[in-house]
Amino acid sequence: MKNTLKIVLLLVGAVLIGYGIYTLLFPHISLENGTEKVIAESDSTQSFAMICLGILSLVCGIAFRKR
Repeated sequence: MKNTLKIVLLLVGAVLIGYGIYTLLFPHISLENGTEKVIAESDSTQSFAMICLGILSLVCGIAFRKR
């Protein structure tokens, strides 16, 4: 059971960090009207929260290895 939980925490952490970096670098909010393209400024707090949760999950997964 401990080994499964450790693997799940490590995978979830990696996915959250990857998703947070992806949404931070490539904002997907845009509007295209003919020749004009408008990109809205997005709030990056959700991206930072995903990255922080991913780091926390990785730390918890690594902590199970040391027990």
